[in-house]
Amino acid sequence: MRGPSSAPRGEHTPAPGVTWQTELVRVEQLVDDDAPDPRPNRKTRRAMKRAARRTK
Repeated sequence: MRGPSSAPRGEHTPAPGVTWQTELVRVEQLVDDDAPDPRPNRKTRRAMKRAARRTK
């Protein structure tokens, strides 16, 4: 194991965009009560098919 270097490295300039301030914006969508349920995505559909095959 080595000790600390006698020639310390200088500071480096951060990459562009690293120090930028970001702001999270919450977007809400209102859905009517009588609207149909959304179709499940592909991953969920495959999981449901796999579970159905296992229970047979």
